[in-house]
Amino acid sequence: MQTVLTLTVHGLVLSSMYILVALGFALLLSIMGIFNFAHGAIYMIGAYITYGLIVALGINQWISLLLSMVITGLFGLFLERFCFRPFRGNIGNVVMVSIAIIYILETTVNITLGGSVKAIPHFVSTLFKIGTLSISTDRLVMLVAGVILLLAMFLLIRYSKIGHQMLAIAQDNIGAALQGININKTSAIATAMACGLAALAGSFMGALLCIQPYMGDTVLLKAIAVVILSGIGSMGGLLVGGLVIGFADAILPVYYNAGVSQTVAMAIIFIILILRPKGLFGYELF
Repeated sequence: MQTVLTLTVHGLVLSSMYILVALGFALLLSIMGIFNFAHGAIYMIGAYITYGLIVALGINQWISLLLSMVITGLFGLFLERFCFRPFRGNIGNVVMVSIAIIYILETTVNITLGGSVKAIPHFVSTLFKIGTLSISTDRLVMLVAGVILLLAMFLLIRYSKIGHQMLAIAQDNIGAALQGININKTSAIATAMACGLAALAGSFMGALLCIQPYMGDTVLLKAIAVVILSGIGSMGGLLVGGLVIGFADAILPVYYNAGVSQTVAMAIIFIILILRPKGLFGYELF
């Protein structure tokens, strides 16, 4: 039972973090038509900012996390204005810009901070006990925070004014502009939100596992896999796809080595896509 509980919580935590990153990636893809392959590098930068604020400046972990999300969100505004907006509609140029951003961010961190593996201090270091069973409170807090944030994002997109504007742009950006929606402003807000979500996921994963300059490469592949598996723009699909990938990553390494577990996880996605080429939920707009 202890093993089952641990694997279940670990799978849910991984799933929630993958969904947060995938949601940010899907937002930019649906709203701006941008394949932001630098999203994993932004996830990494968010983790390093949190680490630096905690370890170097001695700031409280939760305050550091919030500051990291704000700083990374502001960086997202910069990216949207100067890196993505000038090339909107040109997929090739956006991909090249994203690759350049990845190279710049990863190289900068590698040169300035080194490539050694580090860990963000635990946000909560106690154990939560249920009878004879125990689980890390840190993981439970991450899970609760991830679920709350995902629910908040769902409500924001579905019921808020800015969420309706995002949906309108995703459906028809020309029609949205004719209705008086400021596409540039809405896209900037979406990019800031996506980067903030990535920073939170990176910080939590840095406390759960570790941080290093290339940690974003793996999570980017996970996010893309979740988006493809779910169907582009489907919130329900992101939840299901994230759970599939998250539990595969949590359970399979227990029985197989890392290489085999990754292969099995990708095989699951491949089989599902053969049966459902448009993903589990097809194309939807959240």
